[in-house]
Formats: sequence, structure tokens, C-alpha cells
Amino acid sequence: MADYVPTAYRNSTNSPDWLNKGDNTWQMVSATLVGLQSVPGLVILYGSIVKKKWAINSAFMALYSFAAVWICWVTWAYHMSFGDKLLPFWGKAKPALGQSDLIAQSTLPATTHYYKGGDVVETPMVAPFYPQATMVYFQCVFAAITVILLAGALLGRMNIKAWMAFVPLWLTFSYTVGAFSLWGGGFLFHWGVIDYSGGYVIHVSSGIAGFTAAYWVGPRAQADRERFPPNNVLLVLAGAGLLWLGWTGFNGGDPYSANIDSSMAVLNTHICASTSLLTWTTLDVIFFRKPSVIGAVQGMITGLVCITPGAGVVQGWAAIVMGILSGSIPWYTMMVIHKKWSLLQKVDDTLGVFHTHAVAGVLGGATTGLFAEPVLCNLFLPVTNSKGAIYGGVGGYQFVKQLVGASFIIGWNFVATSIICFVISLVIPLRIPDEELVIGDDAVHGEEAYALWGDGELYDTTRHSGDYNMRQVGPATGVTQDV
Repeated sequence: MADYVPTAYRNSTNSPDWLNKGDNTWQMVSATLVGLQSVPGLVILYGSIVKKKWAINSAFMALYSFAAVWICWVTWAYHMSFGDKLLPFWGKAKPALGQSDLIAQSTLPATTHYYKGGDVVETPMVAPFYPQATMVYFQCVFAAITVILLAGALLGRMNIKAWMAFVPLWLTFSYTVGAFSLWGGGFLFHWGVIDYSGGYVIHVSSGIAGFTAAYWVGPRAQADRERFPPNNVLLVLAGAGLLWLGWTGFNGGDPYSANIDSSMAVLNTHICASTSLLTWTTLDVIFFRKPSVIGAVQGMITGLVCITPGAGVVQGWAAIVMGILSGSIPWYTMMVIHKKWSLLQKVDDTLGVFHTHAVAGVLGGATTGLFAEPVLCNLFLPVTNSKGAIYGGVGGYQFVKQLVGASFIIGWNFVATSIICFVISLVIPLRIPDEELVIGDDAVHGEEAYALWGDGELYDTTRHSGDYNMRQVGPATGVTQDV
């Protein structure tokens, strides 16, 4: 009787011995939470945080990206990120569609870590207790949200056809490099750079690539740069809420197991995000006399971004310190430095992705190099005995590693994104024509987000009397003109 296992807890005849149903369930739930951050989370947030005339275009950029990344991911990009090594920073491309591979135990073949590069295995290959199909799903939603975050810098003027070309090219030549280098068994992984859940792979890359692409695409119409009010602040909060709670899976799923480290990562995520939101709001009240709802959302995002590279390797008190820093340093770069630095003013980064993702991501990586706790590091990292600078010994070297890792991601994304934008511009204009920028969604998609009139334009009665002659308000004279 002592060896009796209830039927409900036995593996069925179709389940292999290596399958841990709890780990598999948590990994798929985590993946779904991350997917919900994008669809509908960022679809809602983007569609509501922009001017009314760009609501559909902004939301569709996110929706298209999610679908496009899925097909690219399973066709070639997954193995470029997590497959066999081709180069120290890149995996070999091949499909992730075959049944025999997808139902086998998941492995990341390039992650076997040898002690000081010799013949002695220091940390065995990553091999979670669930099928490869689960790993492909989990990593796909991370790739998708990275491209969607990048899009935040380009809202309100990028040619949708150019965006359709940009997504697969950037995923292939930029995202896969960062993912393999830091997660899939590349040179930064084996060197011991800590990126627990994507502070570098996702946030620094999307922030730098978004800023770079914004330079190449060019600015929004001048009227939109001067006045770009959100069309629905309450829906901004709804999208932000999905983003925040979805981060439970974002950071909680990265130990590839429902283990003690995943619990630590989830707790630190919400501690840091809350602290950052409160810090950003406090600064808004001190300097602008009013708490901004959009500012609170930005503070929430910078906190989530900052904790991401170290979520499972820092203690709770460190998460509070990181939250204070992420609620104040990106606030300062956005509210003060941005207004003084001509380059930041010249490049039209619509949602300030450079500040909320690139600055906060580098900050998170650097503070992880300071605060990474030795016991927690040994639960997660391939390089044993890793620790942050405040713990002495080799900790100072860890801080240097973090800065080098950030520099590689910044440099690669700047160069790769520039080349991609230049190549696309030879075939497709990157920016929407000026005459369509005046109109917005109706010109680009033939659709409008709301049946309500607003956004400061003159009321056009022909739109509401059955006469659908295309009409617009003259941008300079305010006179209604036939098109």
C-alpha cells in the first residue's frame, strides 16, 4: 500500500517518464500570459494611447506582428535562437514543425557548459521536463512581444507595407542573434552574462532598434508631434493591466520549471513594478503638481523592464531599490535630458521606447550585476559561483560582464536595424505619404476606430448623411475641401 499511486497522479500510457505535468502546465500557462500581453494587451494599449485617427493602424501593427512572428518562428527562427550552434552568436536555421521533434523532451543543445571552456561539464544541457512543442510556444510569444514593443517607437507614420517587410527581417537578423547569444548557448550565455528573462534580449533590443528605426522612418506629421492626445485613457489602463499581470508568466516562466526560483521571480516582478510606478508618480506630483495616469503606466513599464534581467537572482530588498531607480532615472532621461539633447528631439520616438525599454533595460542589467545573490544565482545560471558586485570576490567582474553584454546588444541592433531599414527603403517607402498622414486610419486602412467625432477636426456633416464623398479639413486653413 505504501507504493500505491492514485490513478489521477500516474502518467497515462501516452505520457513518457520524463514528462512533468506540473512543469508543462505552468510553462504553457506562462506562455499564454505572455501572449495575452501582446494580444489583446498591447493591441489595446497601442490603439488607445495614440490620437484617434491612428487607433486602427497602431493596433493593427501589433496584431500583424504577432501573426507574422508565429510563422517565421516555427519555419526557421526558433532553431536560429535555441538550436545547434552555427556561430558563437547564432544557431542553425531549420523548421520546428516535425512531430518527432515536437513531442520529444525539450532540449537546448548548445547550452552544455564546460568548466573554463575545457572538457569537464560544469552545467549540463538545459533539458526541461516537457516537450519541445511547449518550449517553441513559450519562446515564440517572447519573440512576438519584442517586435511589438519596437513598434511603439514608430506609431503614427510608418508605412504598413514597409512594416510587414520589417517584422520578418528584424526577427531573423536581429532578435535571433540576441536570443542565441544570451539564452540559447551563445558566447554571452557561456561567459555568464545574466539576462534572466529578457532585459537585454527583449527590452534593450526593442528600445535601441525602435529608436534606430524611428530615425530611418522619419517623424510624424508636425501637427501630430505637437498634439498627440490618447483617444481613451481608460483603455490604456486596461492594456497596461494586461501587460502588468502578464509579466507573472514573463518572468515566472523563465526557470523552465514550476520551481522555487519561479516563485521568487514573480514576487520580485510585482515588488519592483509597484515601487517604480509610485516613484514615477511621486516625481510627477513634485515637479508637475499632478499625478499623470500615462506617467504611472510609464513608471509601471520601466519597473517591469528593470527587474526582468534579474527577477530570479536578486532579493526582495534589491527589487525595491531597482524599482526606485527605474522610476526615477528613466523619468529623468525622458523629462529632462530628452528636452536638452538635440538627437533625442530630432528622432520621433512616439511612445518613448528608448527611455522605457532601452534605458530601463540597461539599468536593470547593470543593477543585476550589482545585486545578484549567490544562492539564487546557483539556482539558475550555467556559470557556478556567480554573484553581484556587492557580494565581493568575482562580483565586480559580473558587473563588467553585464555592461559588455548590453554593449553587444546595443551595437548589433543599431547596425542590423539600420541595414534592414535601408534595404526596405530601396523597395518600399518607409513613411506614409504626407497627404495620408493628415487623414490617418481612413486613408491607410479605409476604416475608423470610432463612430464618434472628435480629435479637434471640424464636424463634416456629409459623413453622417449618407454621402460618403471623401472630404477632409485643410490642415492650414481649416476649410473643408473635397479630395
